[in-house]
Amino acid sequence: MSLDEATVRKIARLARIRVDDAALPGLQKDLNDILSWVEQLNEVDTDGVPPLTSAVETSLRQRPDIVTDGGIPDKVLANAPDATDGFYTVPKVVE
Repeated sequence: MSLDEATVRKIARLARIRVDDAALPGLQKDLNDILSWVEQLNEVDTDGVPPLTSAVETSLRQRPDIVTDGGIPDKVLANAPDATDGFYTVPKVVE
């Protein structure tokens, strides 16, 4: 696949990037190089290859999933413009 100057201009316009006429040939070459590299990647057979999230097998540390109220409801509600019975009070938005 090869991009012509009109297509490069359109891509730049859609991306909201201002490209001078002098920079257009260089950008065209760069985009064509990227597309040819992607075409090379499409030729690689990846059937049976599991997805890889990292080059090193690691596992994330996990903390116990314990539900708490934070223990400081008064401090949490201190900046609320209006609070009732330990909850934020907000205006009704759905009838």
